[in-house]
Amino acid sequence: MKRLLAATAMALLPLTALSDTAIRATGDLGLVIERASGSLVLVDRSDRAALARIEGLGDLSHASMTYSPDERFAYVFARDGGLSKVDLLAGEVVARTVQAGNSIGGAISDDGRLVAVSNYTPGGVRVFDADTLELVADVPMAGKTIGLADLPGRRFAWAVWDTGEVFIGDFSGAEPAITSLGVAGANPFDAVVTEDASTYLVGLFGEKGVVAIDLWADPPVTTKFLKDYGKVEDDMPVYKMPHLQGWAFSEGQFVLPAVGRHELLWVDRATLQETGRTPVHGQPVFIIAQPASPYVWVNYATPLNGVVQVVDSRTHDVVKTLEPGRAMLHMEFAPRGAEVWMSSRDDNKVLIYDTRTFEKLAEIDATAPSGIFFTARAHQPGL
Repeated sequence: MKRLLAATAMALLPLTALSDTAIRATGDLGLVIERASGSLVLVDRSDRAALARIEGLGDLSHASMTYSPDERFAYVFARDGGLSKVDLLAGEVVARTVQAGNSIGGAISDDGRLVAVSNYTPGGVRVFDADTLELVADVPMAGKTIGLADLPGRRFAWAVWDTGEVFIGDFSGAEPAITSLGVAGANPFDAVVTEDASTYLVGLFGEKGVVAIDLWADPPVTTKFLKDYGKVEDDMPVYKMPHLQGWAFSEGQFVLPAVGRHELLWVDRATLQETGRTPVHGQPVFIIAQPASPYVWVNYATPLNGVVQVVDSRTHDVVKTLEPGRAMLHMEFAPRGAEVWMSSRDDNKVLIYDTRTFEKLAEIDATAPSGIFFTARAHQPGL
C-alpha cells in the first residue's frame, strides 16, 4: 500500500502539494534543497523516491533546516533572511516570514516550541514561536552571528564573527537571559555542539586553533587546542569554508577539516591533543560519520568537488575513493547507516549508495540539489 501511495504521488510530482487524503508516516521522509530555484523535493527514503516539489522558499543558495519533534514540520532557513515552515504531510509551505536581510542558519529548542535564526544582516539572533512564527525575542549582536546550536533547557549557543565573542541565550523564562562566555578568538567561522551536548566547539578563521567550551562545567570552561597547527606551513587559498556541523565524532575522536589544506585532523576527545592527520583529495567541506561504523565520509571544495572519500577512524587511512558525479555538495545517511544519499549539483541528481558495497542503488532527479535532510534529525541535539 505504501508503494502504491508513493507511485501515485510520483505521478503528481510537477504539482506543488500532496493530496491531503493520503495517509503517511513521516519517519522515512526527507527534504532536498534545490538551491537555484528556491524549492524543495520531498523524498521517501524507504522507497528511494521523490514525492513532491515544494516551491516559494526564497534564496536557498546557502540554506539549512531543522524539524519539529513530531517530524511533521520542517523549518527552512534561507540566505535572504526567510524563515519558512513546511508541512511534510501536506507538501506545502504553511507559514513564512522574512525576518532579516541575510541569515546563515537556525535551530529548534529541545522542547520544539522555539525556532531561532542567526543573522548576518543585521547581526543577532531572533527567536520565533514554532507554531505561528511570531517573533518571541530579538537579540542584537555587534556583528555576524554564526554557529547557532540548541542546548538543553530552551537554550541556544552562538558566536560573533566580528568580535569573537561566544554567547548562551536562555529562553526558558519570561525574558531571555543572555550570557557572554568571553572571546573565543579571531573570526569564529562556525561552531557545533557534540552529540551529548557537553561541548561547544568553535572554529577560528582569523587565527590558528579551535576552541572547546565545556558546557557541563559551572561556569563553562574554555580550552583552546590545535594552537600550533599550520604555523610552519603555507596556507592554500580557501575555496569554500568547511561546515562544522559536518565535523565527525568517532572512536573517541574529533575529526576536523584543516582550513585551507588537504588534510583531516584527528583529536583525542578527552585530552584535546592531536593524534594524527590524513592527507586527502582536496579541501574538506563536510566530514560526516557513518552511523554504526568506524568510517567517516568526506567531500571537498571546488575545483576538486567531484570526489567523495571514505576514511577509517581507527587507522586514519582513506579506504575508498568514489567519483559519483559533478559538484558533490552534501551527504546524508540513513539513520542506521545502510545507505548514503549524496547531492550532485551539476548533474541535477541525488545519488543513493549502499555503504557496505559502495554500489549505486538509485538516483532521483533534482534541480541543482545541495542539502539533504532526513526527519531523523528531529531527535538529534545540535541539528
